[in-house]
Amino acid sequence: MLFNLFQSDSALNASPQDVKTKLDQGEKIVFLDVREPWEVAINRLDGAVHVPLGELTRRYTELNPAAEIVVYCHMGVRSLKATRFLKEQQFKNVKNLAGGIDAWSLQVDPKIPRYR
Repeated sequence: MLFNLFQSDSALNASPQDVKTKLDQGEKIVFLDVREPWEVAINRLDGAVHVPLGELTRRYTELNPAAEIVVYCHMGVRSLKATRFLKEQQFKNVKNLAGGIDAWSLQVDPKIPRYR
């Protein structure tokens, strides 16, 4: 956990608009959805890899540590924890989607249903 003392939340976050701009420029991004299955049934980003946060410590090896990964959850709290964990596992290019899928729905794609 020593890593967490030196890495600010802002250095780990990417805004929905910044991620959308990268996608529009053709950059390949792996979306990692760390929400629970019932949440994924409500909405999701196309092509996202689903690994619930509670399973990440044993399943993170399914991910490519060299890929550009954007982690998301509902509001950005669980995904920030997941981002920190992946950084500790030497994933170099991983960011938290600030505000989660809720912010994505509000700022990028209003067709994605919101939930509480």
